[in-house]
Amino acid sequence: MTAFFAVIAVSFAAPDKEAIMTKEKAAWQAFKDKKADDFRKLASADMRAVYPESIANMQDELDSMQKWDMKSFTISDYDAISNGSDTITTTYKVVIDGTFNGQDMSGSYNAGSVWKIENGKWMAIFHTNIKQATAASATESP
Repeated sequence: MTAFFAVIAVSFAAPDKEAIMTKEKAAWQAFKDKKADDFRKLASADMRAVYPESIANMQDELDSMQKWDMKSFTISDYDAISNGSDTITTTYKVVIDGTFNGQDMSGSYNAGSVWKIENGKWMAIFHTNIKQATAASATESP
């Protein structure tokens, strides 16, 4: 009987891949649409992010949101792995069409996030995305 309840508890605690992907897409959509309140509902106030040009906290993300003019994004190759009953790590590719501060940032990015249960809700606590290297730059020596 104890094993039965343990299995039930784990199945309720760990979301399926589709549920987390839905949250991931919602966070991207909120960012694209510059809806800070919607973004805050999905990302922890203590979230951190790592990009080639900076390390960011929640306020940095909200400030960055206003500088983006993202026309579209498309997520593919989505994967998620549970790290215990309250944490999940995602990896995926995202194609972005848009500009940041007027500079074209369109392209394909490798991305990942870490989600954790906070006050009973899944919240993003970490995010990163890095533009994929072009074929020419991938073959150049360091």
